[in-house]
Amino acid sequence: MTSPHTPPTAVAPSLFRRVGLPYFLIAFIARLPFAMMVVGVLTVVVAARDSVGLGGLTSAAVGIGTACFGPLLGAAADRRGQRIVLAIVAVANAAALIGFTLVVYSPAPEPLVLLSAFAIGATAPQVSPMSRSRLVTIIAERVPEERRARTTSSTMSYESAADETVFVFGPFLVGVLATGIAPWMPLVIAAALILVFVGAFALHPTAAHVSAQRGADGRATSRVSELFRPRLLIVVVGMLGVGVFFGAMLTSLTAFMTEHGRPEEAGLLYGAMGVGSAILALGVAFLPARFTLPGRWLLFAGVLFGGSLILPSVHDVTAMLIALAVMGCGIGPTLVTQFSLGAAFGPADRSATVMTMLGSALVVGQAIGAVVTGQIADAAGAQPALLLPVIAAGLVLAAGVVNAVLARPRHAAV
Repeated sequence: MTSPHTPPTAVAPSLFRRVGLPYFLIAFIARLPFAMMVVGVLTVVVAARDSVGLGGLTSAAVGIGTACFGPLLGAAADRRGQRIVLAIVAVANAAALIGFTLVVYSPAPEPLVLLSAFAIGATAPQVSPMSRSRLVTIIAERVPEERRARTTSSTMSYESAADETVFVFGPFLVGVLATGIAPWMPLVIAAALILVFVGAFALHPTAAHVSAQRGADGRATSRVSELFRPRLLIVVVGMLGVGVFFGAMLTSLTAFMTEHGRPEEAGLLYGAMGVGSAILALGVAFLPARFTLPGRWLLFAGVLFGGSLILPSVHDVTAMLIALAVMGCGIGPTLVTQFSLGAAFGPADRSATVMTMLGSALVVGQAIGAVVTGQIADAAGAQPALLLPVIAAGLVLAAGVVNAVLARPRHAAV
């Protein structure tokens, strides 16, 4: 019982109050250029070089660049702090985008175009993974233990919903700018957004925070081998499957709508899946703790796979919209669960590395899905191409099964 002279126990501030509203606004806009890059590169190459094949290859080159250097940028941010890393790559990436635009409109040979696209991916600011890393580190070190699990789930739900939103709005913005002004305009706008908002993201006070588990010289106390533990690697595989699904679904949907004489509506239908996915992603935060992460992965990946099984029998736009709505109910919560598992299984002093590994797997998967599905659609039409999202959804579910098997002997709910 508290006496009149005993001060009340202070309630620890929430994560939102700790980082502030400006942080979330800056981080949201700062991730938009990344969502514009792949589609923007594809658009400008097709317009300037009149080659869909080269456009697909340059988009894949962006993904490969991200895969090669994304985790390295995460490791550098873990060691030196995010501020200096993000400041450097913001300038480098803006320059790479402008340089690519100049190269693609010049008589430069195709290998130089591909190299320029690779440079875009290699210098891409990893805003989403680094935002997750910052917030996870703050939760682990400054949020009371009894609130950490719920706060982590809520944070991953928001972050995934934000990603879903920008990855729907990004391609839409590219289409508006390319159609209304010029094909090169989306890349110029993306470069400007990077300098302003990624720069602001780098300068935000949260960027200066380095995990307390790091040594005095900034070195990690965990071993690099901990990044290659089976339980973490299977999450990376699952994330790769989600990326393949995104790339295959958008490409096969575009082919499907083209065959129906309404190619311009492909983005709208795809957006319908994204909106439902974002809403369900936010809903994951309200699931009970006894509904474990391995169980969530199995359930929602099962919904995704079940919805994808409708695709081979889809022959009209209404049926396609139904299939997309069902799959949207599964894809968002699956992403949230995978990022939460990555945060749980990865070493705390390498959180940026872990999150960039997951983000890079997603981007690489998108590139693979888009390129392979595009080749099949060109050669055989939309109906065979619609089998690729089914295969990708099956990969996500299979990875979820393996994750559940790996979790079983430990008898521990995450």
